[in-house]
Amino acid sequence: MLQGFMNLLSLCWKPFGHEKGNHGANGVLGGGGSSGGSKEGKDGLLWYRDIGKYGSGDFSMAVIQANQVLEDQSQIESGQYGTFVGIYDGHGGPETARYVCDHLFKHFRAIAAESQGVVTAETIQRAFRQTEEGFTTLVSESWSTRPNMATVGTCCLVGVIHQQTLFIANLGDSRVVLGKKVGNTGGIAALQLSTEHNANIAAIRQELKELHPNDPQIVVLKHGVWRVKGIIQVSRSIGDVYMKHARYNREPINGKFRLPEPMNMPILSANPTIISHDLQPNDSFLIFASDGLWEHLSNEKAVDIVHSHPRAVRLSLLLCFF
Repeated sequence: MLQGFMNLLSLCWKPFGHEKGNHGANGVLGGGGSSGGSKEGKDGLLWYRDIGKYGSGDFSMAVIQANQVLEDQSQIESGQYGTFVGIYDGHGGPETARYVCDHLFKHFRAIAAESQGVVTAETIQRAFRQTEEGFTTLVSESWSTRPNMATVGTCCLVGVIHQQTLFIANLGDSRVVLGKKVGNTGGIAALQLSTEHNANIAAIRQELKELHPNDPQIVVLKHGVWRVKGIIQVSRSIGDVYMKHARYNREPINGKFRLPEPMNMPILSANPTIISHDLQPNDSFLIFASDGLWEHLSNEKAVDIVHSHPRAVRLSLLLCFF
């Protein structure tokens, strides 16, 4: 199994990506399509996208489809605000990830335009907030005909490179890891830049207990896995409104999602953790990937695989779904 994932990550660096055809500015893609002399296609459950260019280097993308319906989306966009990277790892269905892919960047671009292209953590925060509000409205409008929309959500990992500053915003358990050259030794170090929100992490369980001091069942261990309310592993997401608004935690949604006690406050959050990192000459590449990859590869192993397939570029981005 481990060797299989190592081979797939090597293929990603070949590189690959998936077709979607939502083009951004400067010929950079929002999830797939063609650009210049790059190649793309499909090989069984592997959707691949060959090398593409963005403002500071190049990128490649790969998706290993685990379900009959692809629940995940990704995009790369570029313009006067810099480069925008999005990884949306859906669960419960494809609707939320698709909605986020269609709306989060648009909100980000509009908010950045209000400040003449200046990007800050608040710019990204507002874009997340507007996207969450928009999807919640969609759930409300669909409640009578598609109540299951209330139980669909997505993890959301965003990177923005603006004027040599990298912003990372995350909800859920996708991860971005930086490959950084170690002086002139030829070695490479792995630096995790994102903060994950998964109940299997002790710090996240403690955070949930502090937010819900009167709820002894806020995290429950089931079959060796910690889950929020015994239902879901991630503590932050876009969507999953059945865990945020009491009016959607009732019939006719499936009984496995309904809480036995009243919901007095949101259980999950759509507030991302945001960090900034000043890019340095020794910063070689970034790996954006969903949890399926990180469950099988350590940060160091993933960085080592990429480092063994070098390219003469300024800063490379790899986007992988597993």
